[in-house]
Amino acid sequence: MAWGGLFLSMGRPTQEQQKSCLAAAGGFNYDTALHGTTRPKSASTLTSDEAGGETSDKVLTEHGFFVNRSRVLIGSGSDAFVHAKSALLSWRHLALGWANVEPDTSVKVGTRFCICYKELIPWVMLTLQIAYVTDGESDRSKMFAFGSGTLQGHLLAGEERFLVQVDEEERVWYEVVSFSKPAHVLATLCYPYVQLRQKHFAQQSGQALLRHVTTCSTKQKQ
Repeated sequence: MAWGGLFLSMGRPTQEQQKSCLAAAGGFNYDTALHGTTRPKSASTLTSDEAGGETSDKVLTEHGFFVNRSRVLIGSGSDAFVHAKSALLSWRHLALGWANVEPDTSVKVGTRFCICYKELIPWVMLTLQIAYVTDGESDRSKMFAFGSGTLQGHLLAGEERFLVQVDEEERVWYEVVSFSKPAHVLATLCYPYVQLRQKHFAQQSGQALLRHVTTCSTKQKQ
């Protein structure tokens, strides 16, 4: 069902329900000029403060956006990077129980998908579209990332990036970067809570990816 333009389900959303809400979602609900703002510059220059840097964060904040960043060390070596990249491609970083994406969703530009998110009794289907995919390598680093933008019918307006990177010291990092502001009256009324949930979401995603990479690496050594 839809409530005030928001897509809800009393049980875990089926694939058919998700397809229906995506068909009704329309296009991006944030400014065209901001599409791709979270795109990483390059594998060699990426740092924890990258994705636009302080100046871009300040500009986004001045325009009413909340910028959220989460970065966690998930392993070391090329094998850990391969496991982490594979996890992003199969959406294991969002297999959180109370939030998930259909695991066979294609990670390519233009793909529309739902993050199904449980909040108390109803499930919310948050509609997004992949805005870019970046697969980069330099002499010192490897990186894989993709960013998705919110569509009409989403609680928020903005963009989110998921990235894995192996740096020059062979450390493998997972980073979530997003900027957003309310796009629905419910998000406006509960925005401090929404911001806390965004931080929790990013932290839980990092823990899920860390568990996956650790499990894969342990099995590989056996």
